[in-house]
Amino acid sequence: MVGSKPLPGKEGGSLSHLNIVHFEPQNREQRTAEPQNKKLQNIEMKQVIELTVNGETRELALEPNVTLAEVLRDHLGLTGTKEACGTGECGTCTVLMDGRPILSCLTLAIDCQTQPILTIEGLSAGEKLTPVQQAFHDCGAIQCGFCTPGMVLSVTALLESNARPSISEVRKALEGHLCRCTGYNKIIEAVYSAAELIESRKQ
Repeated sequence: MVGSKPLPGKEGGSLSHLNIVHFEPQNREQRTAEPQNKKLQNIEMKQVIELTVNGETRELALEPNVTLAEVLRDHLGLTGTKEACGTGECGTCTVLMDGRPILSCLTLAIDCQTQPILTIEGLSAGEKLTPVQQAFHDCGAIQCGFCTPGMVLSVTALLESNARPSISEVRKALEGHLCRCTGYNKIIEAVYSAAELIESRKQ
């Protein structure tokens, strides 16, 4: 309630030209209305989408601004997909979408509905390692392991499209992946070891 209330001056006069603001306390219904409205707005914002991850189709109710990395880790429990920088600089969040490496921390989940997604969890069958995984293990290309899932997936995509990549092509495939543990020599060695393993298994 806003109104003018006369105040006594020093000489018994009034200060009726001043506006005094009176705030009435909110009741309980008023205090709880705002949070409830926000919850309703969040529910209304969510959209039901379908994602095919590692060969399995999932139906999820998500807000439009949720990233694929958040869905994989927080909604589907696929924590092999790492998230570090959140700006697409480190490559740890890399997954394959329709066979192509993408940065899941920069990709909205709502934009991934029509294409299959492959994470590190869906790469191998059971406990049997793929040639790329085996080569990374045998060549000592794994240190702390934080960047490894993204690198393995990018190398997998490379060798599926190019069985005999040049050194420049290997470096190009790995240029978006940061590793603080190694000098990349063993990682590059693992790429060529994986290529040989793949070739030998075809014979």
